Amino acid sequence: MKALNLYGIGDLRCEDVPMPEPAEDEVLLKVLAAGICGSDVPRVLKEGVRNYPTIPGHEFVGEIVAAGTGVEQDLVGKKAAVFPLLPCFTCTSCLNENYAACVDYDYYGSRRDGAFAEYIAVRAWNLVPIPDGVKTSWAAMAEPCAVAVHALGKAGLEAGDTVCIFGAGTIGLILAQLARANGAGEVILLDVDERKLTFVREQGFHALDSMDDGYIDTILHLTSGNGADVCIDAAGASATVAGCLKAAAAFGTVVLLGNPAGDISLSQKDYWDILRKELKLLGTWNSDYGTRKNDWSTAIDHMKDGKLELDPLITHIFSLEEGKKAFDMLRRQDEFSVKVLLAPHRKDI
Repeated sequence: MKALNLYGIGDLRCEDVPMPEPAEDEVLLKVLAAGICGSDVPRVLKEGVRNYPTIPGHEFVGEIVAAGTGVEQDLVGKKAAVFPLLPCFTCTSCLNENYAACVDYDYYGSRRDGAFAEYIAVRAWNLVPIPDGVKTSWAAMAEPCAVAVHALGKAGLEAGDTVCIFGAGTIGLILAQLARANGAGEVILLDVDERKLTFVREQGFHALDSMDDGYIDTILHLTSGNGADVCIDAAGASATVAGCLKAAAAFGTVVLLGNPAGDISLSQKDYWDILRKELKLLGTWNSDYGTRKNDWSTAIDHMKDGKLELDPLITHIFSLEEGKKAFDMLRRQDEFSVKVLLAPHRKDI
């Protein structure tokens, strides 16, 4: 089969590799679409992975074409997304179904081969069924949607709340849709890229340039001088964390979601905002998956019930052979993009 194999930092090759065979507890998935995550770009181009070669790709959907001996055979022919984290099931976190906090986990697309390939063998436990009526391209975005569901759940959003989201990338835009659908009074997205801000306005949200010295005054104006009830950092930078603290109302909630590209630091004044406004500061990582709580099934439900409209966010679809071209585009950032998908079997999904 064809796959995008990473042999070293920046050394991504589309080549023939052996077809995987499903183990007893696995299924063979024909990959229909795989998303390039924001974390995949530095992983492929700057940071690398633990072992080489590795096939990246952890956001994906496919059709089950074969099942191992210990798996229900009637799964064959059905579509599924995949929770990419493989827990140890023995640590304290796993025993409480807090799998994202597992101390000894594996992961499709970074610690083991992922879905930038025509086929992948995955554990049946990790399958997220995709019902009729949910587009294949949308289901490929189940992972970022589940991350957004999880973050918004942490925020404790109430009807009428003002929500500020710093970072208008894929997850920031999904968060904005979910906040609006769940009763937020005002949803404000902040970014430094004018192309993203234009796109945000086209989606019907307030858009502010966080490099503009007056953006806090604008937020205060929009909130009758109170500040935002919920602020979410979806960028992972010192400036955006500080922006959340400045924009938050007294007794507001700040959720930290963005993956940091470097050290995060706060000024004394920013720190005072946490204390004097008695802010609730929460971190979020990944998503909940399991029988106790499942952000993935919630995300799929929202695709089906109309709370999410993902077509505008899918700006590019490349074939597998064009994978290096896709990463080059994302590296250059000379073309506006939100979510970029790879379609291993056909470009039009």
